[in-house]
Amino acid sequence: MPSKPPGAQRKLPVLVVLHQENSSSGRVGQMLVEKGFPLDIRRPVLGDPLPETLAGHSGAVIFGGPMSANDPEPYIRKETDWIGVPLKENKPFLGICLGAQMMVRHLGGTVAAHKDDLAEIGWYPLRATEHGRLLMPHWPQMVYHFHREGFSLPHGAQRLAEGDAYPNQAIRYGDNAWGVQFHAELTRAMMQRWVVRGEHRFIMPNAQKGSEHLEGRMIFDAPLRQWLWHFLDLIFERDAASTSGARPVSDGPRAAS
Repeated sequence: MPSKPPGAQRKLPVLVVLHQENSSSGRVGQMLVEKGFPLDIRRPVLGDPLPETLAGHSGAVIFGGPMSANDPEPYIRKETDWIGVPLKENKPFLGICLGAQMMVRHLGGTVAAHKDDLAEIGWYPLRATEHGRLLMPHWPQMVYHFHREGFSLPHGAQRLAEGDAYPNQAIRYGDNAWGVQFHAELTRAMMQRWVVRGEHRFIMPNAQKGSEHLEGRMIFDAPLRQWLWHFLDLIFERDAASTSGARPVSDGPRAAS
């Protein structure tokens, strides 16, 4: 049999941690699969175990959820403690909203509501810092949020992007740990579900009406989606390229969602 060409090795799966039975990895999962990464989806809240090592994975993503990183439930504490695995092994890790807040808690930072109880539910401005622009020159100007708590900047972490109500919007810790407060992963169908199921939250201070969520998507989503594609390259393709010989995939996503 002919040998496989260089770079044809199968990539190790990315561990995907979700927090509800019907939760989806959305565009993050779609894009990772398009880049050649299988997904290992687990829901600790439903009893799925987390691996003791990521030696068999390309990295991990912990997604958001309606719970708080401050909640006392055992699975919240266990997930937060588990983040020490990718940090110790220096494996790519991405925390999104709740996942980022868990990482911050693990690193000794704090998660708390705004002093004026302001929420970020809808589309809000994003500004890249100098660190962020050095890593990625093009950041979206508006991003989608659905939260009422933010996180501090842990000791040793770099702020990559900031916002108005909650200053820490994207952070990096060490070489391979990343956290974002906003949601670039939502498909159109996911956003529609969130708008319907989260309608009771739209009365919170600073929250936007549901119609603004969907109208904003038409205006702001394309740059956010393009940014996500390259951000996932930054996190996962560097490691994959160095271990498999594969060239990073960076032409951009193929299908709209």
